[in-house]
Amino acid sequence: MKIKPEQLSRTLSSQNLPLYWLSGDEPLLMIEAADLIRSQYREKGYTEREILNVDKSFDWGHFLQSTGNLSLFAEKKIIELRLTTAKMEDAGKKAIQHYLSELNPDYLILMSGPKLDAATLKTKWFTEIEKHGAFMQIWPIKTEELSSWLEQRLLREGIQADSEAVHLLVDKVEGNLLAAMQEIEKLKLLSSDTGENTIRLDAKTVMQVVADSSRYNVYQLIDAALLGDVSRAQKMLAGLKNEGIFPLIILAALCRELRTLLPMLEKKSEGQGVNAIIQSGRVWFNRKQAVTAALARLDTQSVWKLLDHSRLIDQSIKGLSRANPWIELSLLLLQLSGAKPDKRDQVA
Repeated sequence: MKIKPEQLSRTLSSQNLPLYWLSGDEPLLMIEAADLIRSQYREKGYTEREILNVDKSFDWGHFLQSTGNLSLFAEKKIIELRLTTAKMEDAGKKAIQHYLSELNPDYLILMSGPKLDAATLKTKWFTEIEKHGAFMQIWPIKTEELSSWLEQRLLREGIQADSEAVHLLVDKVEGNLLAAMQEIEKLKLLSSDTGENTIRLDAKTVMQVVADSSRYNVYQLIDAALLGDVSRAQKMLAGLKNEGIFPLIILAALCRELRTLLPMLEKKSEGQGVNAIIQSGRVWFNRKQAVTAALARLDTQSVWKLLDHSRLIDQSIKGLSRANPWIELSLLLLQLSGAKPDKRDQVA
């Protein structure tokens, strides 16, 4: 069965499932979900734990051996399968199906790995797994939800923060929940000298204590531009530049996104509805808002112009043009965001 993160505690309390599969790319939320599952099953007597790191060279015979060792005196055990890729090989599918056909109540299988695509969720072998256990997709916290998430985490640690402090903390750790928790721990330690039960946090304290832990990735950058969030896209580009990201990586991702938009925009020009286009294009639901905004703002001609501009950037990266690739990337993102280029907004 599929469950949502907010249903995990209730599911653990009400059911004794033989398998849990956590899927997602947000490290902190994945870690916390796995910790909760382990904690609940330890209370049920599952005191042993075995970790199997599954990569392309993994021998599924190890898994079958681990789950096939039956003993009258064996301890209840949690067997963790940590998947390095979202694609399961045939040997892995058969091994898990074999185990599920001969379930051992003394074992819990805890699987965790990258997010799965929609096609995988519809396959026969996956639906068979769902019949026996719980599958939970863990999505990153949306930008607009990060303030409330941080506020709740601060309160859980006994910290009352004013709105300005929360806003500043969001700006400092945007996109990096692990860094956010580290900063909360730091704030808690450095602010605990007051002797009060409740720590009160203001923007001045955040400025003094919190390091700039912003983590931006290329795909978040693209979504910000598609949404038309000019300032955020430019800030993220500057962050990537400061991290030493090679500009060709950003350009390649942008070109791929632009080429993906072209057939969608052609369908739009033919009169097809945006929802139908989004569905046929197999756009992930957490990206629908960004792609919808882009389809409303762009047309095929403007996308071809952006692709033509990309050729100039490619030449500048390879030393065939005197243009500054970072400035040109900044201009490209401004145009993709729907803004008029302004030299003051460009990344130097």
